[in-house]
Amino acid sequence: MAIRLGRNHCGNLARAESYEWLITNGRGSYGAGTVAGLLTRRYHGLLVAALTPPLGRTLLVSKIDTDLHYRGQGFPLYTNRWSDQTLDPEGYLNLEGFHLEGTTPVWHYAVADLLLEQRIWMEPGQNTTYIRYTLRRGSGAVELSLKPFVNYRDFHSDTHHDDWQMEINAIDYGIEINPFARAVPYKILAYGPTPPQWSIHPHWHREFDLALERYRGLTDHEDHLNPALIQSSLSPGQSMTILISTEAAPDPDGAAALERRHNYEQGVLAPWRTLPLPRDPDIEQLVLAADQFIVARPLPDEPEGKTVIAGYPWFGDWGRDTMISLPGLTLSTERPAIARLLLRTFAQYLDQGMLPNLFPDGTNHPEYNTVDAILWYFEAVRAYFLATHDQALIAELFPALAAVIDWHINGTRYNIHLDRKDGLLYAGELGVQLTWMDAKVDDWVVTPRIGKPVEINALWYNALVTMQILAQALGKPSEEYQNLAQNVVIGFSRFWNYDTGYCFDVLDGPEGHDPALRPNQIFAVSLPAAVIEVGGLPLLLPREQRSIVDAVGRSLLTSHGLRSLSPDHPQYQGVYGGDRHQRDGAYHQGTVWGWLMGHFIQAHLAVYGDRAQAKTLLTPMIDQLRSGCLGTLGEISDGDAPFAPRGAFAQAWTVAEVLRIWRHLNNPPQ
Repeated sequence: MAIRLGRNHCGNLARAESYEWLITNGRGSYGAGTVAGLLTRRYHGLLVAALTPPLGRTLLVSKIDTDLHYRGQGFPLYTNRWSDQTLDPEGYLNLEGFHLEGTTPVWHYAVADLLLEQRIWMEPGQNTTYIRYTLRRGSGAVELSLKPFVNYRDFHSDTHHDDWQMEINAIDYGIEINPFARAVPYKILAYGPTPPQWSIHPHWHREFDLALERYRGLTDHEDHLNPALIQSSLSPGQSMTILISTEAAPDPDGAAALERRHNYEQGVLAPWRTLPLPRDPDIEQLVLAADQFIVARPLPDEPEGKTVIAGYPWFGDWGRDTMISLPGLTLSTERPAIARLLLRTFAQYLDQGMLPNLFPDGTNHPEYNTVDAILWYFEAVRAYFLATHDQALIAELFPALAAVIDWHINGTRYNIHLDRKDGLLYAGELGVQLTWMDAKVDDWVVTPRIGKPVEINALWYNALVTMQILAQALGKPSEEYQNLAQNVVIGFSRFWNYDTGYCFDVLDGPEGHDPALRPNQIFAVSLPAAVIEVGGLPLLLPREQRSIVDAVGRSLLTSHGLRSLSPDHPQYQGVYGGDRHQRDGAYHQGTVWGWLMGHFIQAHLAVYGDRAQAKTLLTPMIDQLRSGCLGTLGEISDGDAPFAPRGAFAQAWTVAEVLRIWRHLNNPPQ
């Protein structure tokens, strides 16, 4: 069992509310909360349903407050903090322990000789959350009183009831909630050894405190409706199950549903377990975490289409994040069929040589404001072909990939074009953010990076070398791509800054060359094509590669990833927090990004060849499975020690890159 907490963690509220859990259904829906049971985010809920999968995420049920009555005494199992900072009740004090079974969170509450277990999971492919209570130990029966709290709002929003009258109807085994006309109705159902009793009495509870939203400079309190009270009793060994669902006929059998969840996760792990790799429970936990980001995006021509949720709790599916994540989430976990679906799904959205940046919530109309998503697509295709030798897919995609190269040579949106004088890609115009350093507040682009960014040109070179490989595999002419790649090698020498001993971050910007030390140049050492010699010359000389790794290691490396800007820079910000303006102003100005660690380790290994030392760099990343959102890895951390976790608590590319580089470091010698 990889993740387990005892009373020393659960009985300390500061710790217990800092630990979060995540469940998903493979359609974009999720549930999340704290180990303490305390709401701290607007994004916490037992069912946040993707009503237009994989987006349209809507909070339906925020929590269930449970009281138990045992031998004449009452004990709360829940904790609430109110906007006046009152803590009432303090049910976390009855929490004996918490652990994950796969991705299923499990709580054990202990009172005298009683031990009550609670677990929560989602049905794969359905908007159904199960909450199951089992009396594991006791010298008599226990009475349970459960108060669900319901809502119906966009998951980015918050509710202040203003006399909102939801329609609550009694149905067999529970209630159906109809929040308003044209809303999707949903059910809360209860099943036990004796039929649970329902008392319908809708009542709004006001001013739940949301501490993390306050830290983020957002509305820090919210109201939720308690529609009814559920009462049930359990004898030792008995279980009761609560279902929350938008489905017409969810399965009432909690034991069978739990077995299906277990079997599903064993199916995810089965290919991994066939590999000749060390058996590590932490890495198996990461394999399961990787699966949480892979969701359905069916299309008319690709009904089994797949995409990647960039991060929980608030991100949707982003083209850049999907392609960066694809090798780690699918190929490193021995799930190439999903990689194939992802590549074919996103090929449907190619337009003017570009891949979508994101699909905004509430619409399926893609936005194309990214220069690098399509370049990462080439790397994902290269990695897929190397792993599978699937010539059929390569033949299918090759004409579109060739067209992408042509679009970039001749020019596409946002002034993205090849500068024929030096063979490098130029990108950008005022008011638009195109690279992964894409923070924008209203009309303020924090790091515009207009010109020739270093990682974009490393990726462009990587794409051209990939096209040579694919063309040769298909028996097609490859000389054009080889010539273009040779031009990049020659032009790339312009990036070297002899005064600093590392690369400029951007060339030919509105104010000239940008000498800021950022992590982007690491890709010129870590990308596979970077070390492939074209025309007898590498992209960077070996001494330059080592100098980059050393410079990044000295100034940007932390235990949790790479800083986005050197602390020596006057615009460096070491703490990420505050309102949107403050947060986005710090997002790429020193904040640590976990996903970059994979490429730093790859570059370090390429330069120094010391596998044992490279593994020590990865250990602190894996240790994060026991902090923040348990069993997964988050998006960012503060740039200043102790590198407190910030941002999305579960991030696809962080999980993917740790998996990818772990497997690379542990693959048996060829």
